[in-house]
Amino acid sequence: MTVPIISAYAGGLLIILQAVLMVLTGLHRAKAGINLGVGDDPVMERKIRRHGNLAENAGLFVAVLAIAEMTVVPSSTIMIIAIAFVVARFSHAIALSTEAGSHGAEGGKIFVLARVIGAFGTLLCFVALGGFLILNLM
Repeated sequence: MTVPIISAYAGGLLIILQAVLMVLTGLHRAKAGINLGVGDDPVMERKIRRHGNLAENAGLFVAVLAIAEMTVVPSSTIMIIAIAFVVARFSHAIALSTEAGSHGAEGGKIFVLARVIGAFGTLLCFVALGGFLILNLM
């Protein structure tokens, strides 16, 4: 069994991103005086959504990535999937930092594209990782 070094790097980058999003969300809560939920603040809604969305996806991904890395999936495949996932999650977080990226407001097609890249990139990484793991275990 190999030590999941690639997974550790991916996990390290993702947890730093999670910490940054957590701090930004907390700072906005304090500034806006919102203790729980979003109130009527669309900025708070975006901050919570990008923070929560990363939390929903990153933990499971890194756990399965580590399992795949320790078992049968080639390191080159693990590296490609890990990089793609980290890029997708950063892209998604950047997109949800703007009203254009989160709600389709005018003037920010690049942020809408970043959100699409983030969402579909995450989906493709999940499917690819699961597929490679299952196929290589057969």
